[in-house]
Order: sequence, then structure tokens, then C-alpha cells
Amino acid sequence: MSLNHEGFVLWLTGMSGAGKSTISDQLMERFRAGNAKVELLDGDIVRTNLSQGLGFSREDRDTNIRRIGFVAELLSRNGVIAVVAAISPYRSTREEIKTRIANFVEVYVECPVEVLATRDVKGLYRKAIAGEVANFTGISDPYEPPEKPDVVVHSGEEQLSESVDKVWYELQRRSLIK
Repeated sequence: MSLNHEGFVLWLTGMSGAGKSTISDQLMERFRAGNAKVELLDGDIVRTNLSQGLGFSREDRDTNIRRIGFVAELLSRNGVIAVVAAISPYRSTREEIKTRIANFVEVYVECPVEVLATRDVKGLYRKAIAGEVANFTGISDPYEPPEKPDVVVHSGEEQLSESVDKVWYELQRRSLIK
């Protein structure tokens, strides 16, 4: 099967451990199976390379997300599907990026903190709740959920395949993939 597509940005936002990368990986498999031109911009990988040296202040987080947005915009403008999996905690920064990109699909990967804490193999949520980790998104630093996301997946309740299908159907509904 060969996918017909134009360039667009598929932006997955949510707290650490919500499942953004897992869902993105499954979507990437589908895109690649359809021979789509696609790139994944995973927040952790981008931070290690493109945004190395940035900290976790609001200004640094915004800079990181703006850099990801810039690259995603370039890719989508050139016919590539840019899949972004990044916490992107601040609504205003996401909205700023959204206004610059013609085909932007925002996916909110929602998951309760109680579930996130059970998934957290490094124990960061436990440490953040105990006050041992500063600037932890959703605990000691804000996470502002999207007000009107294009898709909401509830990763604490849904099967992975259900979440992936929700996103896929929205892309088909918008005729971004055929």
C-alpha cells in the first residue's frame, strides 16, 4: 500500500510518560509501511541534539519547543509528514507554532498522574511529588493541556491500538492521508 499525503505536522503533547513516543512509534510504522515521507521529532532526542545545553526554565522550554516547531514547519512545507512527540507544556507556545503551520494536527495524550507514576521506572514522579526534583512538568512546573485539541487519547484507559486508530482516523477525515 502506498499512502498519498501532503506535508503536515502531527503534534503529540502530554506529560512525561503519557505515551507520546509509544503512539508516535506506532504511527511511524504505519506511515513507513505506506512509503510516506515522514520524520519523527521526539522531544528527548531533539533536546539531546538540537537543543543541547538548554535547561528546564520556562524560557528554555519555550526555546526548545520553538526549535522543534521551526524544523516541523520546514519539513511539512516541503511535503514531509512531521510527527512531533514532545511534552510542550505551555499552551501559548503551542498556539504560536500552530498559527505558523498550515496543516497542524494537535493530539493531546491525556493520562492521570496516578497512572504516570506507576509507569515511571526512574521514579521521577515519586521524587517530584516528594519535592526532590525541581521544575518537573505537571508536578512542580505547570503543564497546560490544550483547550481544543484535534484528537484526545486517554492512554491510561485505552489500548495502544485504539489510541493510534483515533489519530489515524482523524488524519483520514482531514484528507491528510489517503
